[in-house]
Amino acid sequence: MTLDSLDPVLEDDLDVTAAHRPLALSLLALALGGFGIGTTEFATMGVLPDIASGVHVSIPTAGHLISAYALGVVVGAPLLAVATAKLPRKLVLLLLMVAFALGNLGSTVAPGYHSLLLARFASGLPHGAYFGIAAVVAASLVPVSRRGWSVSMVMTGLTIANLAGVPLSTLLGQHLGWRAAFAVVAGIGVLTVAAIAYAVPPVPVVDGASPARELTALRSPQVLLTLLTGSVGFGGFFAVYSYITPTLTKVTGYEEAAVPVVLALFGLGMTLGNLAGGRLADWSVDRTVALGLVAFIVALLVFTQAAHYVVPAALDVVLIGGIGSATIPALQMRLMDVAGDDAQALAAASNHSALNIANALGAWLGGVVIAAGHGYTAPAVVGAGLAVLGLAVHGGAVLVGRRAAV
Repeated sequence: MTLDSLDPVLEDDLDVTAAHRPLALSLLALALGGFGIGTTEFATMGVLPDIASGVHVSIPTAGHLISAYALGVVVGAPLLAVATAKLPRKLVLLLLMVAFALGNLGSTVAPGYHSLLLARFASGLPHGAYFGIAAVVAASLVPVSRRGWSVSMVMTGLTIANLAGVPLSTLLGQHLGWRAAFAVVAGIGVLTVAAIAYAVPPVPVVDGASPARELTALRSPQVLLTLLTGSVGFGGFFAVYSYITPTLTKVTGYEEAAVPVVLALFGLGMTLGNLAGGRLADWSVDRTVALGLVAFIVALLVFTQAAHYVVPAALDVVLIGGIGSATIPALQMRLMDVAGDDAQALAAASNHSALNIANALGAWLGGVVIAAGHGYTAPAVVGAGLAVLGLAVHGGAVLVGRRAAV
């Protein structure tokens, strides 16, 4: 990930000269934290059998480690955003990444299953708060017309983690032991602390900021409806992703050795979609969410047929990853907009709680229809239905907002 790759058309309207390089370095430092978080979130899945063997539990029991991390995200995002409301934003980012590094160090040295379970929960606590506050900081560094792009730059670290970080950490874990994967992530956390300390400028707290003011976000119907849009609408993304490996091997006919290549394509789609999503969010937040969900419905329904053919399946995987990722910056921006200055940190952080609820919901419903005998393409149908519900919620939110503005 280089400075020049931060935005393929950056030089059109923000020339990366010496004068602008501090902005690029700031966004790169924030994206590095996203890279570490994205790597640890999904790397567990890649070395799950090794972890199960290492701590002497079954693979299904080891799968609870993934749930523990997700629970940490859901709990930690709102709690930490509220608890740190009065602290300078840069200091909060540093503290969150220190906690992230320590959580992954704990995962590296955990002597048994239960201590590892606790360490994974602790590793997830800073996740949502970091992305939320990093989004607020990134948006504050650019003109209003560039906020969507700046937020997407922070999220680029997460998408590149799926493209490169997860496959590499999985490979490392398979050859040097699963603890090595978490040790590398802890090192990325330490590197991010140094990068933020050096490159990110101080960002003042809004006058009068307090936990009570942040909590006002939870009284806003627009905030709650937007969170519900993400919680439901993105369930389809995870319904498909959670079962992508058995779908590709049992339905499409891929050899197991080819699956990582398709997953890398999924990560490529996420990266490209995220970059496009930032631009689209600057064009129109509400239209981007609506169009993204419509396109998502189509891509998921197409997957029920494309999954039976090698090339179409790979192409649709790219589309699903790209469309899902393109919509996230717009959701993030909508939450920040409807929360206002009083509660931006809590609203932005809660977006990642919502997405992890979508993760749990999509994976659970996908498993239900597979267990019922409907096959591995059935989760895509469930996912399309969830996206329809998310679209309905978003449409209701826009309508309520317009009526309130009259």
